[in-house]
Amino acid sequence: MGPLKGMRIIELAGIGPTPFAGMMLSDMGAEVIRVDRVGGSGNPVASQSGPMERGKRTVAFDLKQPEGVEAVLRLVESSDGLFEGFRAGVAERLGVGPDACLARNPKLVYGRMTGWGQSGPLADRAGHDINYISLAGPLAHIGRTGQPPSVPLNLIGDFGGGSVFLVLGMVAALLEVARGGHGQVVDAAMVDGAAYLLSPLYAAHASGFWTDEYGANFLDSGAYFYEVYGTADGKWLAVGAIEPQFHAEFMAGIGLADADDLPDQMDRDRWPEMKQRVGEIIATRTQDEWVAVFDGTDACVTPVLTMGQTPAHPHAMARDSFFQFGGVTQPRPAPRFEGTPSEPATASQPAGADTDAVLAELGFSAEEVATLRTSGAVA
Repeated sequence: MGPLKGMRIIELAGIGPTPFAGMMLSDMGAEVIRVDRVGGSGNPVASQSGPMERGKRTVAFDLKQPEGVEAVLRLVESSDGLFEGFRAGVAERLGVGPDACLARNPKLVYGRMTGWGQSGPLADRAGHDINYISLAGPLAHIGRTGQPPSVPLNLIGDFGGGSVFLVLGMVAALLEVARGGHGQVVDAAMVDGAAYLLSPLYAAHASGFWTDEYGANFLDSGAYFYEVYGTADGKWLAVGAIEPQFHAEFMAGIGLADADDLPDQMDRDRWPEMKQRVGEIIATRTQDEWVAVFDGTDACVTPVLTMGQTPAHPHAMARDSFFQFGGVTQPRPAPRFEGTPSEPATASQPAGADTDAVLAELGFSAEEVATLRTSGAVA
């Protein structure tokens, strides 16, 4: 099931954002075939991403041998899409770049996910999430006054700016093919995606509403009503009481609704003072006590939960938001589709497990497969 049922997508194995993109496509119903590489000993080398490999078929080809490259190109002929996460130019050197693949299948959607993109002075340079978001803009705006920019989880560049935009671009290009169009290359650069995610704040910055000084704006910990506060038991409480009516409920909950010395909510000069005042109040009770105070209100106050705690929260349990696979509790796929629902796969295959079956589907004889295996071109 799933909206992409019937689509075959080739994933040239990589790390992090690459298998995550494949997981998304598989979760939406596509048949994802991961092409692992063959190691020097003739054994397949698998992607080490664990649960992100669920539901994928896997073959192992040696792309340094012409026979391995030909096997990939034969697979391309019967596929709807292919994506890779190599540095710019690597796929071409291996013989499985866009020109070679589109020559075999003009309807193919060829996805490319890199940090810097396929062009520009940094295209062939190494980098990681922190580098992409530093040039794209987000990193300079994440932090607290007087401190260096905070190092966030690698969600903005790798997975948000990379995987999600690659999948979005490929699905859009597949829709174009379904309408009678041609295949094409989708260039998903993490530096582009990370900047694109900042679009609303770029507009706020241009208007003067948002400043370059991080920790001084109302969504970056500058405001006392959009902040994380410590509780009496060493835990944390998240407050997002932006709108006046939500702010009023928050003030009532902490006992300041009737205080006669409260500044206007948007008086930025008084935010540091109010932050200290609110923090002192919240520090007098435990996290659970504050959760009880704000239960059933629109004060926009929630406990800060860890990955070990989130799956047990009543809201997550009511929505069946998590499942167990391979001994790992993990989120169910998002978004959810009413008409074409899909369930995440509950099994994964070791590298190369489907090589023989896939080659047979492509028309290779048993003798040809044996020859390829003997030469080390497949495993």
